[in-house]
Amino acid sequence: MPKQLNDETLDKQFDFLREIDQLKSVIRKSPLIDQSRKENSAEHSWHLAMYALILKDSSEKEINIERVIKMLLIHDIVEIDAGDHPLHETIDSSHQEEAERKAAERIFSLLPGQQGNELKALWFEFEAAESNDAAFAKSLDRLQPLIHNVATNGGTWVEGNVSHEQVKQRYGSVIAEGSRELWDYAKGLVNRYF
Repeated sequence: MPKQLNDETLDKQFDFLREIDQLKSVIRKSPLIDQSRKENSAEHSWHLAMYALILKDSSEKEINIERVIKMLLIHDIVEIDAGDHPLHETIDSSHQEEAERKAAERIFSLLPGQQGNELKALWFEFEAAESNDAAFAKSLDRLQPLIHNVATNGGTWVEGNVSHEQVKQRYGSVIAEGSRELWDYAKGLVNRYF
C-alpha cells in the first residue's frame, strides 16, 4: 500500500519543485547541436540522464544506473544560486565551490528531511567523484559538452581559444575515470577535430 503523505510534506516537495524550475533559466555557454541557441542547465541535466541510460554499458566498473541518473538530474541544481561556470572559464574555484555548497544546503533543505538529505548526499557524492556511480556520472558531464563542441565546429572551444592539449587535459582524465572506452572514442573525435 502506498505511503500516505501529509500536506506539510507535499508543501515542501512542491516548494522544491517550483524552486528548481529556475534551472530552466540558467543559460550555459554550450550551443545546441543545431546552433539555434544556447542550452539551459535543465536541458543539459536531462540530456546527461539520457546519456547515462544509453551509455550505461560503457562503464567498465559496476554501477547503479538509477543512482547515476539521479546524480545527473540534480548535479546542476546549485546553479540556481551559484550560476553556471564553464570548464574553460578562469574563476576562483574555491569561491565557486563554496557558493555551490551553500546552494546545495539551501535548495535541498526545501525538501522534507530524509528526502532532502538523500539528494544532498548524492550531490556531494557526485562532486567528490570517488564512487563508481559518481565517477561515471562525472565522466558523462564532461563528455556531453565535448560531443557538442565537436558537433558545432568547436563551439565553446573556439570562443575560449582552447587548444588541443587543453581539451585533452581538461576532459581526458575525468572521462577516462568513468569509462576508458568513452574517452578512447571521444579522444578520436577530438583528434579529428584538431
